[in-house]
Amino acid sequence: MSYTVDFENVSTTGLESSPVAERLAGLRANEARYFKNKYDHVFTVTPAKEAPEALDRVTRILAEERDIVIAAPALEVSSFEAGGFRMDYVFYRSGLAVNVMYGIEPGAKRAVGFRLSEGMEVPEELATKFKFARQKSKLAGEIRGSFFVIKGEY
Repeated sequence: MSYTVDFENVSTTGLESSPVAERLAGLRANEARYFKNKYDHVFTVTPAKEAPEALDRVTRILAEERDIVIAAPALEVSSFEAGGFRMDYVFYRSGLAVNVMYGIEPGAKRAVGFRLSEGMEVPEELATKFKFARQKSKLAGEIRGSFFVIKGEY
């Protein structure tokens, strides 16, 4: 069942099994606020097991582009189009959020972003491959993030 993310009244709905559920919920709300403000898009999430195509797309791109396999179980996904991009999000139990921004037009920007919830360690599968910049968020506390540019066609 889909859940509309409320960035004014942050809820851990769907994320309760995460050891950093409150911060992951804040991170999810931070993303929802961004898309509402920038694209007037209402951010909704679905349990990962109910929308395997979004999880499969993200998993495939990570594996083919950088030989990355995320060890933590996926809790929720979101897939939508906004501003000329197809966006896929996966929120993992560990507190990691992965998003794929894939420009629809040929030559448009295409990248994978990683966000780490406050209180989580850098996952082993990412620790040696990326450096993470820090940013403050009223909703999520401190977010650490990194990204890479997608080179292939998906």
